[in-house]
Amino acid sequence: MAMNEFGDDLAAKADRYLVLCEERRLDEAAQFLAADAVLTFPGPVRFTNLRDMVADAAERYREVRKHRTTYILGKRVSDGSDVVISTGTLDGIALDGTEFKNVRYSDMFVFRDGLIAEQYVFNDLAESGSAPSWAERHRTSTAG
Repeated sequence: MAMNEFGDDLAAKADRYLVLCEERRLDEAAQFLAADAVLTFPGPVRFTNLRDMVADAAERYREVRKHRTTYILGKRVSDGSDVVISTGTLDGIALDGTEFKNVRYSDMFVFRDGLIAEQYVFNDLAESGSAPSWAERHRTSTAG
């Protein structure tokens, strides 16, 4: 389905984008992003393209699937931008091969001109022990 077939249904656009990312159909998913989109993930992690996002994910887990249960539509108070929030749970396989289930997530999408300009990802993967935190992955040894 082409992006323009979604019309003004921003929740459907966010959902399709998430499905394409999950399936690693990155070129198709990128069509839903503004040229200057910024994707912000747990820890001080920001991406401006999907290939870097996927490379980073490979350091956190082998596989992840989102079970989207709720979409919330609204406006950002500061500038009136359209916002879609997707909530649900994550299932997948950790780096050590352990399966995880029912880990909470929430994604917030800020739209500009019908495209995703900002994505904010919140989840409990590190807290649940299912994936290393940013700090754990970037810890430097001080032992000598």
